[in-house]
This record gives sequence, C-alpha cells and structure tokens, in this order.
Amino acid sequence: MKKVLIPTKLDAVAGEILEASGHYTVVQDDAAELRALATAHSDAYALIVRSEKVTPEIIDLLPNLKVVVRAGAGFNTIDTRYARSRGIDVMNTPGANSNAVAEEVVAMILADARHLIPADASMRVGKWEKKQFMGRELAGKTVGIVGLGNIGRLVAKRISGFDCRLLGFDPVISSERAREVDVTLTDLKTIFSECDYISLHIPENDDTRGLVGSDLLALTRDGATIINCARAGIVDEEAVRAVKASRGLRLLNDVYAKDAAGDKSVSDIADIMLPHLGASTREANYNAARRAAEELIDLDYKGVTSFIVNRDIPEGLNEAYCELANTLARLCRNILGRQSALKMVETSFYGDLEPYANWLTVPIVAGIWEDFERGMDYQAAFNYLDEMGIEYVPREVDASKGYGNSITLDLTSEVDADNLRRISVRGTLTEGNMMVARINEFDRLYFEPLGHTVCFLYDDRPGVIGVIGGKLAASGINIEDMRNPHDRKTNRSLAILKVDQRVPAEIIDAISEEISSFSAFHITL
Repeated sequence: MKKVLIPTKLDAVAGEILEASGHYTVVQDDAAELRALATAHSDAYALIVRSEKVTPEIIDLLPNLKVVVRAGAGFNTIDTRYARSRGIDVMNTPGANSNAVAEEVVAMILADARHLIPADASMRVGKWEKKQFMGRELAGKTVGIVGLGNIGRLVAKRISGFDCRLLGFDPVISSERAREVDVTLTDLKTIFSECDYISLHIPENDDTRGLVGSDLLALTRDGATIINCARAGIVDEEAVRAVKASRGLRLLNDVYAKDAAGDKSVSDIADIMLPHLGASTREANYNAARRAAEELIDLDYKGVTSFIVNRDIPEGLNEAYCELANTLARLCRNILGRQSALKMVETSFYGDLEPYANWLTVPIVAGIWEDFERGMDYQAAFNYLDEMGIEYVPREVDASKGYGNSITLDLTSEVDADNLRRISVRGTLTEGNMMVARINEFDRLYFEPLGHTVCFLYDDRPGVIGVIGGKLAASGINIEDMRNPHDRKTNRSLAILKVDQRVPAEIIDAISEEISSFSAFHITL
C-alpha cells in the first residue's frame, strides 16, 4: 500500500477515492504543520497539497516521495526543479476551479452594479438610503473578456444570459472557438474603448505585467468597470489611481501580490476587495480533490502523464533542440503578430529529430503561449491546442531535402473571414549554436536568434536600412549583426538585426511608420 499524505483542508473525496482503489492508505491532517507531518510520515509516497509550500527541505524529509499533486492550477509554491532532481513528478489539476472563478466575476459585477455591499451596511445601522443606491442593469451592456482560456470562456457563457454584447481578446484562441461562446474577437484598444465591463483572465508575465496601464485606461468609457480575478501585476495601480476619479473608473479586485493578512496597496482604488475567493467554493474544492486523486491513480496504474508539469525530456533528445523549437515558435509568433488569432500549427522535424516530434511540440506550444509550462507532457500540449480550437498538423518529412537535424514551423492566423496569413520558419543547430535558416521566402539567413532582436518586413527600395540604422543610432542603440535578404517575386525585403539593448516600442513604431513596414517588432531571444 502506498501512503498518501494530504496536509491541507481538502474535500474528503480525495481520500475516499484513493482508499477505495485498494492501492493507497491516506493520512489527512490540516491542523499540523507540514514539516511535522513530513517528519512523522517520512514513508509517504505522494503528497496532495493546495497552497502549502513544498520546499527542498520538505522534500528531503520524504525520501520515498514520488509524486506531488497540486489540487488546483498554479504550482508556484512547489519547487518543481528540485522535485525533478529527486525523480519526483509534480502534477496539477487545471480547470477544477474555473467555474468558481467565472461565477465570482458575475457576482462581483452584480454586487457592484446594484451597490449591494454598501446598501447592506447602511441598512444594518438603521438607515434608509434608497436614493443613494441607484444602480444599473447589466442587460444591453458591452462586456470585454481579456483572455479566453477555460475561465474566460466560462465567464462568457455565464454572462451571455444577461443579453450583453461580448467582445474578447486572446492572442491564441481561434475565431471559431470564440464564436462558440458568442464572443467577437477584437484588439485590446477596442475592448477598452467600447466596453462597460472588462474582465481580466490572463497570466502575469513579461508581456502582460502592467498591461492595464495609462494607454489603455485613457480609452475607457466614463464609469467603466474592470474586474481582476487573474493576477495583481497585470494592472498598473498607479495608472488606475491617476484616472479613477476623472473617468469614474471602478475596480473590482480579488488578487494581490501576496495572499496574506495586512495592508493592500490597491485598497484606496478598489471598489470591491475580496481575499482571493475565486476558487473558494465547496464545489471547486470537491472537483480539485477528486481530480487530484484520479490523476494520481491514472499516473500509477494507467501511465497517464498529461498533467505532469516538470517532466524530463526523453533520453536521446538533445535539450538544445528543445530550446531551438521554443525560440523558433516565439520568433514565428512575433512575425505573425502576437494579437493574431491562430488557426493552424504545422511542424516538420527532420533527421534524428523525427522520433521526438511529439516531445518537441511541447516547447513549441510554450513558445506560442508563454503561460503553457514547458515541463508539461506532450499530450497536454495537444489538448491545449484542441481546447483553443487550433488545428495541429505534424507533417511527414522528405529526407532527400538534406536539411539534417532541423525544425520547420508554420503558423497560420485568420486575418478576416476570407483571408489567412501564414508565417514559416526553419532552424537548426550549427556547431552547437541555434541558427535560423529561413523565414518565409527568405532562405539562407543563417541568423543566430540570441539576445535583443528587431525585425522589419517591408517593400524593397533604397534607403530603408539607412533609416533603420539612423533611428537606432539616434537612440544610442548599436547594431551587432544584421541580415537583409530580398525576394524578387514579391519585391519585399526582410531586415532582421541583433542589437545591444531592448528597443522601446515607440522607436519600433516610429521606424515602422517611416518605412511603411508590414511587420515590425522587438523580441529578446
């Protein structure tokens, strides 16, 4: 019998399922400290946790530990790298809390719109302030959903019953999948300028940190409401503070830099503050507990590895090719446009890479969508693409092309109902270094995708490179390497340059406008 330690307040269904299988004994204790429990139960085979910190110290107290299951989606409290070094699989239960968060969004919107919280407080002290609590209806309003993953799509479904117009932004999801929940895909500027309510459901990373800042907030309607049940860092609190009074902006908040008692920096600008209650429902707790138990059984007795988030690459695959696949995906995604709705992903793995095609799909998906964990199993990558409504096509390769050990990646996006856009890149390793061999029709590039890189695609004509170099030089930015191929069939040229520092967006925009480029971006590779 394998001992499973559950040192948290989790629905009893997890223990019931595990013990009913006949393979496990369960110890559940949410009162004692994790360190004390680990010491007392050093023979534990598996841990099921919620927000408990699973540190190297805790792991070392459990020499027989083989699996840690996070009953929830986020696993930042678990040292996944150290766990892997000890041969321990870490799993999570994504989606178990999604409906709870979606319903919380609707609850916060309605509570704010009808002033339920202050009206209740007023009544309890004997007042009758009916005139002060004039509310507004949700019906007929425009609701924007930023991020259309599990939670975002559920918000759309739950709120559609209020006869709202739904707009959505997601740089990955296909338009077909968005239409299934009656959401019209658009850009962020349209959402912030046209929506009465804007609900945020995106990860916090380098691209999204401070995303809701002065530029977007300047577009908002008077009285617009922002709901943040995602991550604290995606909202620039100072930018909200600067425009809140003048625009009547309202902020409903459930997320913070740290989940703990104490003063919160957002308290002076949040109209509703909740203590991160998104997943705090009996049903979500039950779902997470059930999923945690089922995943552990499936891993042990069916070999299902889809929810492992710290999986090693298979034996025989050079990790450098995983880095190449991820880099090519990030580069291709930026050329295509990070706000373009993807429709199809096509891959070709040549030479000795062909047997590892499935595994190499994982870093590709992680390059397209930064919040997808690279430690996930390849089945999770396929499931993610399917969930987003993106077709995946693994192509058969022609060995006679002589590409050696190389990767070709094509991304196709939907420009509009009648037009598609496709970007294709091919890369390989040369003397151990990553090398981009081709971008679309521009072959034999031999460009090393490393460091700060800027790219411009434009109609070929004299003087363009001079403009680019001059603008960069005027900002103190030095060009370290450059490729500038020309395609005679389309009369287009590609300028891809390695520079010595990050190029601010305003400089990229200024260059793009002056040379009338079709695509322009900076990326750190």
